[in-house]
Order: sequence, then C-alpha cells, then structure tokens
Amino acid sequence: MKFRPALVGLLALSGIVMADISSLDLPDIGDSAGSVISPEHERRMGNAFLRQIRRQAPIIYDPEVEAYINSLGYKLASNSDRPQGFTFFVIDNPQINAFAGPGGVIGMNSGVILNSRNESELAAVMAHEIAHVTQRHMARMFERADQLSIPVAAAMIGALILGTQNSEAGAAALAATAGANIQNQINFTRSNEQEADSIGMQILAHSGYNPRGMPGFFERLQQSSRYYQGNAPEFLRTHPLTNNRIADSQARAEEYPPMDVRDSQSYLLVRAKIRVHSFDNPRDAVKYFAEALETSEGDKDHLRYGYALALTEADQFERARAYLELLLKNHKNNVTFMNALANVEHKRGNYSKSLAIYREAYKYYPDYRPLVLYYSKTLLDAGQPEEARTILRRYGSSNESDITYYNLLAQAEGQTGSQIESGIAKAEYFYLLGDTELAIRRLQMALKQGTPDYYQQERINARLAQLEYERELEKDLKL
Repeated sequence: MKFRPALVGLLALSGIVMADISSLDLPDIGDSAGSVISPEHERRMGNAFLRQIRRQAPIIYDPEVEAYINSLGYKLASNSDRPQGFTFFVIDNPQINAFAGPGGVIGMNSGVILNSRNESELAAVMAHEIAHVTQRHMARMFERADQLSIPVAAAMIGALILGTQNSEAGAAALAATAGANIQNQINFTRSNEQEADSIGMQILAHSGYNPRGMPGFFERLQQSSRYYQGNAPEFLRTHPLTNNRIADSQARAEEYPPMDVRDSQSYLLVRAKIRVHSFDNPRDAVKYFAEALETSEGDKDHLRYGYALALTEADQFERARAYLELLLKNHKNNVTFMNALANVEHKRGNYSKSLAIYREAYKYYPDYRPLVLYYSKTLLDAGQPEEARTILRRYGSSNESDITYYNLLAQAEGQTGSQIESGIAKAEYFYLLGDTELAIRRLQMALKQGTPDYYQQERINARLAQLEYERELEKDLKL
C-alpha cells in the first residue's frame, strides 16, 4: 500500500497513549530518516498529525503565547543540527507534559510553563523534545514498527478516535487491538530518553540557557511525584525518570561553567498571562496576583501585568487601565502592554479608544503578528471590515498553518462582500482545523455560488487538487 510506512508510524508512535485525550499523554517521537520514510511523506504525516491534534485538543491560539513559544522553539532549534522544519504549540492543560510528533511537530501543556521556575527549565523541556526529532528517533521506531499490518494499524486509529469521545472505551479498544506491539513501542521510546537528555543539554547551553535547568526540573518533578500516589504526571509516564538518569543529567550540567541567565520579559509576561487563564474564576486570579504583588521582591512588572489582565477578566476595567498605564509610563510603546490596554477598551465596548491604541502601536510594529491579529479582530467587531481586510492582506501569512489569520481573513473578506475570497480563506481555516472534507466543500461552493475570475478559479482548482490528495491520505489513515 502506497502510504504504509507513514501509516504504521503515525499509528504506532503518535497513538501509543492518545486514548485519554484529556491529558494528551503522548510519547516522544522524532525525525525520520530518508531511508525509512521520504521527506514528503514525513511532511504530510506531520500535517495530518497536527490537524488531528487541533480537532481533539484545546490548543491555545492566543497570538502572544504562540509568538513566545515559537520564538523560544526556533532559537533552540537554530542551535541543533536541524534548524528548520519545526512546529511549536501550547495545549491548554495544567498537567505537566510535552511531546514531539512526526514532521517536527512539538507541543507542550501549559502546565509545563506554569510549573517552570525559570526560562532555562522551560527551555530544557523543549530542547529535550527537539533532540528527539534531530536524533531521528522516529526513524528507529519505524524500523521496529514494520511488523504491524494495515488492518491492525487501521483498528488502532479507530480506537484512538473512539478514545477522544470515551477514554475508557478507547483505551480498552486500543489494548485489545495491539497491546503487545504498543508495549514494544513504549519500551523503545523510553530507551531514547538518555540520548535526548544529552543532546538537549547541548542545545540548551549553545542557546544561552542554563544547562542546570534540565536536572533541576527533572529532580523537582520526581520529588513532587511522590505525592501523586500512583497517578504520576504525564511527563513522567512518557519520560520515565530514575535516580541514575537525574544523576547523569546533573553530571553533564556540571561540565558547563556556571551561568547567570536572566529570564526574558517575554517569558515572564506569557507565564503571567497563562496563569490568569488557568483560574476558573477571574476573582481567584485577581486574589492570586494581589497577594503575589504584596509578597514578591524584585521586579514586579510581570505581576502587575498579570494583575491587570486578571482585573480585566473580572470586569474591573478602571483598575486594570490604571495598572497598564503605569506600566506604559515606565515602558513606553511596549507592544504587550499596549495590546492589553487596547483589550480593556475593547471589552468595555469602547472601540474608538481601543482602535486608537492599536493604530499607535501599529506605527511601531506593523509586522508583529499578535498586534495585527488583535487589531484586525477589533476592527471587525467595530464594524470596520475594509480596514481589517487591508491590514490582513498587507500582512499576508508567512506561515501556511496560521489558523487564526485565515479565520479573520475569511470574516473580513465576507463582510466586505468578497464571498469568493472569503470562501478560499475559510477553506484553509477548516483544513487547518482538521476538517479536509469541509474545506473541499467550501471551495466547491465558492466555484458554484460565485463568479470567480480566471486567477481565482485557477487558485481554487489547484487547491482542490491538493486537498483531495490529502483526503486520500486521511482515508488511508482512517482519520
């Protein structure tokens, strides 16, 4: 069968423990070797994997969170032996877990960010996952997974999809389908952990982060796991820690000279933002940051920022504005603080003030993705789709997986009467969201209901051919 290597790899590797999608207890997998799977198959498999994660998991699409995690990921990857071809994202889940998928897809739970004591610890987790990719651990798994038959693999993916709806039923089906093969893959995955630690630490140090962040995070995680009474965090299940492994990590870290690495402001602000949204009740977030401001020492700007965000969520707009204006007084034209202040006015329904702040920020940061997206969303909400479309078209999208961009562009095109362009953008949104069939129907509808010009018709037909090709892969994978 044409896609047999990709099929077996995706099921045997990404599906080991996806039955409980609520925790996304995924194994680590890495890059593939050309002798096992072609780069094109790897790319398509990675795209399919990412789209399925989008369908099944609560990915955080906040542009500022995305900007930070991609900046950190690319910085680390640039100091590896595979500087390109990665995709990074954060899942809204307080449990500690991170994983690598086919095609350099790397995700982590928000719990990793919240539980990191400093940026070096967070970077250590990401460097570890990058090392799984660069050391071709997936290729080695492919070599061991070739005994799986297509019927068994197809049954496995069916069990995984069932698990997204009913974790117990999915787990039972998965165990009944290929229990022995799954256990073999888990064992093989765990054998790569030491290598990922070693290479990951090199990446960490070469990127300017403290190598001691890795053993520090591992040791603290192991100590805290003693209180879980058998229900260990996902990271410990997919990255089993032993005393020897931690000791080896500590010894490697000591080979590097002591480093005084300060946390970046971006790390502190993003962690504060995620902390705010980790509370079910905004008033609890307000209380948390109020207490932190009273008890913490040193620079408190990130706590003031978190407090302002919490106050905004609690509809205490005047107090939120006061804190943000104070921050902007000390950090003139800081785009993060300007975005937050504009959001206060947006939530109050004061679009004119919100847009005035965005327009001022846009003078300084016209190519900053979070600003472009926030600004465009506010323009749409304010009933000014023409300007939103102009800004979005001018910005374009350097990332073909920019799901938020395409969603906003579809709205802007539709509200300005460009239904064909709206359909094209909406099709990309549905495709990236994991619904290839709906994306195809949306393009077909654009051809039938509109009167596309020659250029539009050629674009739609070319994209339809690509999507139909992708749909065949998904059918083979039973996605």
